[in-house]
Amino acid sequence: MSDSGDISDLDKNRALADWLEWQLRRTRNRIRELEVKERQEQRAHERAQAEQSWKIQPKRSRDTATLHRGGCSLSPQLGFINREEAIIALNEPGIEACRVCHPETGLRAASGLSRSDRP
Repeated sequence: MSDSGDISDLDKNRALADWLEWQLRRTRNRIRELEVKERQEQRAHERAQAEQSWKIQPKRSRDTATLHRGGCSLSPQLGFINREEAIIALNEPGIEACRVCHPETGLRAASGLSRSDRP
């Protein structure tokens, strides 16, 4: 410090560096928070999209093929089909609806099918 009570350039720069480091820590923390939020939103979007899709589990040995909702834990992980394809699958004699996720809910009314129409 000088005799007049002014802050030296060195002290000013140290104070500025401390403030900038504090600001950088805050900014990095905010970035981490936003990244977590973005990942959560992405997972929620993927779950919502899966719930609006369907999957067909291929026939195994003597079993029939099974139609699942996209988010069903019993269904295969890949191979989403759309609503129209799911309605067509429900009409196929070799494909049955999953008894856990009930993929036919909402599809039967939309397609004009009833359980009694199903072979």
